[in-house]
Amino acid sequence: MALGTYGMALSIAHLYQVEWLGMGIIVIGLVLAVVMAGLLSVAVGAVALRLRGAYFAIATIGVNEGFRYLIEGAKIWGGSEGIIFSGQLTQAFGRETASLLSTFWADILILVIAVIAAFITIYYMRGKIGYALTALREDEDAAKVMGINVTKYKIIAFITSASLAGLIGALAWALKLTYVFPPEVFEIHYTIECIIIVLLGGAGTLLGPVIGGLMYGLSKYWLTVIIPGFQLLIFAPIIIVIIVAFPEGVVGMLKRKVKGTRVEKFIV
Repeated sequence: MALGTYGMALSIAHLYQVEWLGMGIIVIGLVLAVVMAGLLSVAVGAVALRLRGAYFAIATIGVNEGFRYLIEGAKIWGGSEGIIFSGQLTQAFGRETASLLSTFWADILILVIAVIAAFITIYYMRGKIGYALTALREDEDAAKVMGINVTKYKIIAFITSASLAGLIGALAWALKLTYVFPPEVFEIHYTIECIIIVLLGGAGTLLGPVIGGLMYGLSKYWLTVIIPGFQLLIFAPIIIVIIVAFPEGVVGMLKRKVKGTRVEKFIV
């Protein structure tokens, strides 16, 4: 996600004076977000995806923190001061259009990305990639014995998820907030929240992240209102209990309950 925010920020900050580009500045920002996130995922995936379980998680966290300190220490892309481009956005499109881009159109584009992500997921689930990834999830060693190119399919999944995350970073953070600060965009709790949401809803399912996101967002908001300042103290144990009690997630549990019935085909 972090590199996606930089893709959009760099496009607006450096191309805002090129009048003939118009909305092409935003398109270039989205392309940069995908390319930057995708290239990093290939570089990291070639090494980190050979790891498993906790080792893989630690490696990805290490890359996240390492990239943050590289940007701050080497003063790349503004270093620790980041990039503030609200003025450039206004100068490029005018105050009214810039305001619409940061509010209405950013939200619309986020919804479009969510729909695209859903279609990509369905395409993967119904094709060869989906079968390969399911085999990897169940037993990686057995998948290798079956002749599945483990590294290839892991990298495909990694590039896809990184590219979509880059787009969300470009829209939900950079375009909406019009600034990028390394300590904020590289915060590890975003990664942790994504993992929690997937585990709550059900990994390897289409509806899982949606349901998990609703559960996580609503319960977090409710606890913040009821017991401000103590929500994490209460919320963390509840999340742990739910994940331990329902390791397949909500959707996984529902699929098991309705297995063999007509309802099963509607729960994906």
